[in-house]
Amino acid sequence: MAERCAWCGNDPLYVAYHDTEWGVPSHDDRHLFEMLVLEGAQAGLSWITILKKREHYRRAFDGFDAERIARYGAEEVARLLADPGIVRNRRKVEAAIANAHAALAVRERFGSLDAFLWRFVDGVPRDGRRRTAADVPAETAESRAMSAELKRLGFRFVGPTVCYAFMQAVGMVDDHVESCFRHAGIRL
Repeated sequence: MAERCAWCGNDPLYVAYHDTEWGVPSHDDRHLFEMLVLEGAQAGLSWITILKKREHYRRAFDGFDAERIARYGAEEVARLLADPGIVRNRRKVEAAIANAHAALAVRERFGSLDAFLWRFVDGVPRDGRRRTAADVPAETAESRAMSAELKRLGFRFVGPTVCYAFMQAVGMVDDHVESCFRHAGIRL
């Protein structure tokens, strides 16, 4: 049996996420926006809670189409707050809409969300070289810089810890512990 990072446990959804997505470099603007929204929604909750709601989030938020979400008004906010398939927190729902506006502005200014976000690691994924889970930080200088810049541009629920979790999720950093089969499997 392959050794995995201890955080993923045995839940099949968590194992699939760990084995196929977490830490894999992503340059797709839609996916990057999705992960920013989901990582923000996760603040204060467990990631498995969000993973279990992910497919419903995709339906509720129009496939994470930033252009459509940016047009959401009071009616859509009310619809989302009544939807048990997502985290029904007004601040998080409103943050997703604000983040859609901010993402569109970033695309206009930098050409893509990808170009903007990946500059925080100079366009190259970092190998965390973590021996144990205890070696994985909650935030880094890069996640603090990303957080400050995202906030300056109008993004919400993007603190340094959320940004670091985002960076791990989209492969800006490989924090699979060295004993995990995925650490060797993701070639940076």
